[in-house]
Amino acid sequence: METVGFIGLGRMGSAMAGNIQKAGYPMVVHDVREAATMPLLQGGAQLVSSPAEVGRRSEVIFTSLPRPEDVEAVTTRPEGLLEGIQEGSVYLDLSTCGPDLVRRLEPMFRQKGAYVIDAPVLSSPTRAVTRSLIVMVGGEREVYERIQPMLEAFADKVIYAGSLGSGCICKLVHNMMSFAMGQVVAEGLTLGVKAGVELEALVESGSRGLLGSRQELLAQTVFQGQFEPPSFTLSLSRKDVGLATELGRQTNVPMPVANLVEQLLVQGINQGWAEQDYTVAFRLQEAMAGVQVRAPNSGG
Repeated sequence: METVGFIGLGRMGSAMAGNIQKAGYPMVVHDVREAATMPLLQGGAQLVSSPAEVGRRSEVIFTSLPRPEDVEAVTTRPEGLLEGIQEGSVYLDLSTCGPDLVRRLEPMFRQKGAYVIDAPVLSSPTRAVTRSLIVMVGGEREVYERIQPMLEAFADKVIYAGSLGSGCICKLVHNMMSFAMGQVVAEGLTLGVKAGVELEALVESGSRGLLGSRQELLAQTVFQGQFEPPSFTLSLSRKDVGLATELGRQTNVPMPVANLVEQLLVQGINQGWAEQDYTVAFRLQEAMAGVQVRAPNSGG
């Protein structure tokens, strides 16, 4: 089996890396927080001190990082992945970035004889533990087919999206739609509650529609007035929507709703909510509507 390198062991990265290890792949790992590597080390993974060393010891390398600037730093800085990657190796980025970054990095890796794949994922850390995850892959099909079994080790749905950058585009489209729908839900529920309908009736009557897919998350956050610990932060949500609106500008696609949602997320960040769960943006709509959407006895 090829040795798998993994850089970035946050909640999502740890879940995916753990499932790769369970599939039997030998692993080399690196994270700026050494404590995050401990579960994998206990399973037999090797700890190395730099991304470059991951590249030297692995045939297939994954990164799972919060922001595009983190991906660029890990790959291109001194002792970065590019410095150590070997000819014939494959580098896959699982992070949420715009397509421009991976397309800009690809020629640098090609000069080293290595391949680049973008493979962002749709899931939550909790669901990723059980492989309930969609991975969207962009890059050369032959390279995709080589690493497909590794992707299937941590994802129950693997989609080949097309040429390099296509996975990134899919991820931005779906995240942008999800956050925009969150605003629609906030408007609908504040309307219903203020117009006199009990929250329970609103939720139950919408259980087979858009609201049904969000009911569990809202019940844990908005309906309780509880936004910590975050499953996904407001600042990262704003980053993802911003990447989508930037892509819209590049492609001359009008996106009035997405741009409005981005500005609402900025307002939430300016309220000091950047590191709270992204559903905290619901509070902006509550303030504008003059009503709170809370479960009975929530204390929120």
